[in-house]
Amino acid sequence: MARICLHGYISGKVQGVYYRQSTEEQAERLDIDGWVRNLDDGRVELLIEGEEGAVRELEKWLARGPVKARVASVELQPMTPQGITGFIVRR
Repeated sequence: MARICLHGYISGKVQGVYYRQSTEEQAERLDIDGWVRNLDDGRVELLIEGEEGAVRELEKWLARGPVKARVASVELQPMTPQGITGFIVRR
């Protein structure tokens, strides 16, 4: 499968509910590279890159998030793969 990259935003109750850390755990489990961070407006921003099947699986998880999250929307746009290695939670 091809390597793909998505960048986007998750809105809803996604801050203060372990969303970033859970995303990092899921990304590492799926061998996905990238980053995730909170924004001042209450959304979460992320960039994910990896094998298409794994990225699509994480994309489905992002719409649910961890137990306490209430995801209202996931807006992801394709990008050219960036060659990122590893996954980090940005502060």
